[in-house]
Amino acid sequence: MTPRIVTLLLTIAAFGCAKRGNDPARSGDSTGATAPASPVSAPQSAAGDTGIIVNGVELSAETKQQLHQIYPVAIPPGRYWYDAISGGYGFEGEPIAGQILPGLSLGSLAADASGGTSGVFINGRQITNGEKLYIERLCQTPVVGGRYWVMATGVGGYEGQAAFFNLAQCPGVPQQNSGPRSMSRTWCDPNGACTSTGILGSITTAPQ
Repeated sequence: MTPRIVTLLLTIAAFGCAKRGNDPARSGDSTGATAPASPVSAPQSAAGDTGIIVNGVELSAETKQQLHQIYPVAIPPGRYWYDAISGGYGFEGEPIAGQILPGLSLGSLAADASGGTSGVFINGRQITNGEKLYIERLCQTPVVGGRYWVMATGVGGYEGQAAFFNLAQCPGVPQQNSGPRSMSRTWCDPNGACTSTGILGSITTAPQ
């Protein structure tokens, strides 16, 4: 890993399971990749009335139901941002709170979605200073300002250029016997308790 490698370490949780204030990156304050296709979408013309705003678009009842089939937990009403490249999401104006499936058509991610001022852009979003510090600690390397893309697997590079790093190989990321964890997988029971495994190990979240 060179000093110019920047990576986004995604806390692994199910959408709606992560609680505000639990993000380890909360201490502070367009991409070169293509997201995979998904049947879940949020038509801007569809009536919402769900109170769930993602990337500035209110989810329709149909889209909410589709998400519920993937993650059988309640999604609290509120304003969220979602990164279709990495699957990362968070509350509007705040750093990353978790990771779900990438490639969902849930509006366009704004550069200021998290209110970040770090000068580091990942998949078009300017991350917060807390996220930047967290990355530096986990990867044990300085994070230089610039624009990067990062896939859900942890592979990434500079915008418009080929991949040249993998965040799963950062020194602070727990390793399995078979190698680094590289993809998030989440299971939720009917009561809403979710267990996620990914590059940062396993996390279990109880329903709110």
